[in-house]
Amino acid sequence: MALEPHDNGFALRLREQVILSHDNDTPCFFVGRGEPHVHARLGHFDLSQNLIERRALTHAEVEGNILRFAEYAGAPWLLEATASGDGDDAVIALTALDPALNRLWLRVPAEAAEHVWGGGEQFSYFDLRGRHFPLWSSEPGVGRDPSSALFQQVEAQRKGGGGSYAHTNFPQPTFVSSRRYALHVDSFAYAAFDFRHDDFHEIEVWEIPARIELWARPHFTDLVSALSARFGRQPPLPEWVLRGAIIGLKDGDNSFARLKTYEDAGIAVSGLWCEDWVGLRVTSFGNRLFWDWQWNANRYPDLPARIAELKARGIRFLGYVNPYLAIDGPLYAEAAARGFMVMRPDRDEPYAIDFGEFRCGHVDFTNPAAAAWFADTIIGKNMIDFGLSGWMADFGEYLPVDVRLANGESGMTAHNRWPALWGEVNARGVSGRGATGEMMVFMRSGAAGVQRHCPMLWAGDQAVDFSRHDGIGTVICAALSAGMLGNAHHHSDCGGYTSLFDTTRDAELAMRWAEMSAFTSMMRTHEGNRPRRNVQYDDTPELLAHFARMTRIYAHLAPYIRRLSHEAARTGLPVQRPLFLHFEDDPATYAIQTAYLLGPDLLVAPVIAAGKDEWTTYLPAGAKWVHVWSGTAHPGGGEVTVAAPFGQPPVFYRAGSANAALFAGIISA
Repeated sequence: MALEPHDNGFALRLREQVILSHDNDTPCFFVGRGEPHVHARLGHFDLSQNLIERRALTHAEVEGNILRFAEYAGAPWLLEATASGDGDDAVIALTALDPALNRLWLRVPAEAAEHVWGGGEQFSYFDLRGRHFPLWSSEPGVGRDPSSALFQQVEAQRKGGGGSYAHTNFPQPTFVSSRRYALHVDSFAYAAFDFRHDDFHEIEVWEIPARIELWARPHFTDLVSALSARFGRQPPLPEWVLRGAIIGLKDGDNSFARLKTYEDAGIAVSGLWCEDWVGLRVTSFGNRLFWDWQWNANRYPDLPARIAELKARGIRFLGYVNPYLAIDGPLYAEAAARGFMVMRPDRDEPYAIDFGEFRCGHVDFTNPAAAAWFADTIIGKNMIDFGLSGWMADFGEYLPVDVRLANGESGMTAHNRWPALWGEVNARGVSGRGATGEMMVFMRSGAAGVQRHCPMLWAGDQAVDFSRHDGIGTVICAALSAGMLGNAHHHSDCGGYTSLFDTTRDAELAMRWAEMSAFTSMMRTHEGNRPRRNVQYDDTPELLAHFARMTRIYAHLAPYIRRLSHEAARTGLPVQRPLFLHFEDDPATYAIQTAYLLGPDLLVAPVIAAGKDEWTTYLPAGAKWVHVWSGTAHPGGGEVTVAAPFGQPPVFYRAGSANAALFAGIISA
């Protein structure tokens, strides 16, 4: 780091690049005051503010590594920053000198041709350049494109349920620039990234954040590794996961008979996932679960014996949990009696949250005793000791802002932090049983630091279709954006989840999704929110045969994915990677979000549109690429169109790869 004062301000350099600069005409900091307005319903948040003032801090003085800012020379100092750094890293610690200030805007230099990635887990746009991204954890919405018919239908039924391109379960105020630096705002307050200007990026934060953190590296792989070291790395995948697909069924005791149908069809199975192990609650949305986290013996008689039988055959049993407790369940009564719930601000009673035709309380994870109870009693005793080998750790996005928390924290900052706390509770329960690296816990919600607690992300509730902003293609964008910030493992509900109105899963989508899932960290199916209205993989022999083939391909690739998993634990590099991560000298790769690298040597371009039997994708320059199904070698640096019938998704491997024999064997798996 080099901090260079000059007459009108300063420049901060990392690796000879100006990352932060200030002069009287182009200040880098603005401060102000605002009052938030938040409307929440069913996990969807509408945020606005009454902006009272915004002041440009045009005057700066530098004294050693301390920078002070004022509106003009002679005006009171309003902001102090302390810069420190070691080599290619820098930290700017911020202090508001007026305690009334609660807004900060930071501008950093930009280039017109610059690309930007990150922002947590983004579903619509991998390259963030040219757009504005609010960073607030929420339900992403269904029908994220306002021009779509689905959006209009959802909005007509449930205002605010349609979402937008920037809505995400996992916001994180971190970005990576094609100028080969990364920036992180050390805050969980509402924030927004504005990448719409040619010459600067603007970051808005609804508080004076503690720190701005900066990293510069010679290569993108080095940047990703540095970020993963900052936020935490995942352990290698459990060995059992790599044996095949985790079959998601929520059919009560009949799930075991259906599992045998899968096995008899030659499907490689690693686990049976029954999220309804806790019982069902049927709503207008579809089949929901009874949110009381213990075995429902009526729906799953003799479950302990069933789990033992499965494990003896090399198949694990997985369940479901989230941080809420249904007010009509016994665990809620216990937690409320012990003072473990998030409370109302105005009276001494738990805060009940409407989840759509049922209400729940939220365990207060800022209360150490409550977090320990959830980790030991629910995660440890009710789940791990019972025999579960993993679970979906759902939600984490619903915390209201008008809550009373045990540690006194404001709901406005606790809200975005909650997914990380939720991940920590799960990790604590797992480590308390000595099962770290053996349990497969997968989450959709996230925040900075969830990486060190969550071994696997899943992409959330995609629509069961090919739509641009809701369907199958959003999964690739999600994996790439999250992977840039240290989330090594990512997967999705194979076949999608959300079925509303006329949107239902058909056989084509089910097959294309299976083709994509075979080339990810974990392969897992989901019946969706309305199982009987949607195609399932065991509906026809043809679907079963196709799915069986894809599971065998996934199992065939296990040696390669295993190596990538161990590499991720050492370096933080994700299993699914943007093309530019290994081809940074080819700028044509920088905005691609419809294809990815599985590790350094396998390029996957899933068919993510309906009615296609051929597919066009870009092959990065600097390598020759062998099409798996034909054996044809193609030069990099341009597009190629290949046949893509069902069962042959466009997949290419680097010629000369040490894994060439394994990749060539995909065709006979």
